[in-house]
Amino acid sequence: MTKSTLQLPRTFFARDPRYVALELLGKTLVLNDERGERCATIVETEAYLGPQDQAAHSRRGITERTRLMFGPAGYAYVYLIYGLHHCMNIVSGVEGDGTAVLLRAAQWTSPVDGPSLSGPGRLCKGLGIDKSYNGADACGPSLHLLDAPALPPEQILVGPRIGVDYAGLWAQAPLRYSIAQHPEVSVKPGKTTTKRSAKGLKRPA
Repeated sequence: MTKSTLQLPRTFFARDPRYVALELLGKTLVLNDERGERCATIVETEAYLGPQDQAAHSRRGITERTRLMFGPAGYAYVYLIYGLHHCMNIVSGVEGDGTAVLLRAAQWTSPVDGPSLSGPGRLCKGLGIDKSYNGADACGPSLHLLDAPALPPEQILVGPRIGVDYAGLWAQAPLRYSIAQHPEVSVKPGKTTTKRSAKGLKRPA
């Protein structure tokens, strides 16, 4: 895969989160702060579709916690789960939609060797992402994503999201995207996912 230094613009995120989640696969997440520069390639994502989506934090509308999700696209939404693990989302869609994309897993590119980034909690821990990144501009100098060629549909798996059994029919919605057979994908194809390519998901013009 050709490495790019072209930073993804805000317009990339200001679209349907399903397209954003799909097309973030293979892109490089870059953090550059007092801890130095860390880079990792995104290999697994999940889309959250706003108040209608019973698995989304925004299902209860605007709260102090979810206000960022209803704001402009291209900003980080970071929260703590189980009082232990941070998770990072990138706000997507149109302002007011309450939609976002969860970064579930990645692979180190710089440094080339580091702790596992398989799973949203490990991704944040390994890259040093905590609540200080909540609200950070994901199109800025200290946090951004670099472009990369789109992956062919046959290299992408689409299936249900993880850990959202409480969400009724939304628990089975095919909103998790991953690079097929990648070792860092957090949940391998099987009982919890659908081994289906992204051929049916049209990319926007």
